Amino acid sequence: MARASLPVFDGLSTALDARIAQALHKLSLVQKHASWKSAAEAGLSPTQGQILTALVQEGALTGSELGTRLGVSLPTVSDSVRVLAEKGLVSKKPDPRHPRASLVELTAAGRKQAQNARTWPDYLASAVGTLTPEEQEVFNRGLLKMIHALQESGDIPTQQMCVSCTHFRPNAHRGPLPHHCTLVDAPMADRHLRLECREHEEATPEAGAAIWGRFSGA
Repeated sequence: MARASLPVFDGLSTALDARIAQALHKLSLVQKHASWKSAAEAGLSPTQGQILTALVQEGALTGSELGTRLGVSLPTVSDSVRVLAEKGLVSKKPDPRHPRASLVELTAAGRKQAQNARTWPDYLASAVGTLTPEEQEVFNRGLLKMIHALQESGDIPTQQMCVSCTHFRPNAHRGPLPHHCTLVDAPMADRHLRLECREHEEATPEAGAAIWGRFSGA
């Protein structure tokens, strides 16, 4: 009987997970270069541009909330907010939730600038658009699983993802819309899963582990 052999490239190629990581690294370098270039053209630092984008997406935030969203220190946020305020792009107002805290919000000029900042990653959206809807759905699910792993290891800040939300019920239905959001009481598919949701409510560690186990099949 002839002995079965592996395909030639199984022996010549590095592990697939390593090649995927390399590809993601290349994408991150492209994005970083584009962000720096666009920020410089607008007279902003990358962090300042990211702050404007976060504020236009989520509304007014405290310095601590901005630091958590961007994964940078509070002093870095404070310095960037000070410069943005000097440029007339943001202002501060009292935070009704915390008497001693302040909320950073966009001015009219800041909102206009933020709209420009949000266009920086459009080239990535165009590239993703070359994938079929089925490929995009699988890619989205895979990225969510990677980000969850990075959160668990403490390598990135916590994101406001569906898969960590108290309202998320994974695999609650049969068919093409297996998941359920109790906040809006509607079924959803993998393609609907969000990385950032303004209505996100972090599940407790115990509930979060159970939600993730049902979602990932662990």
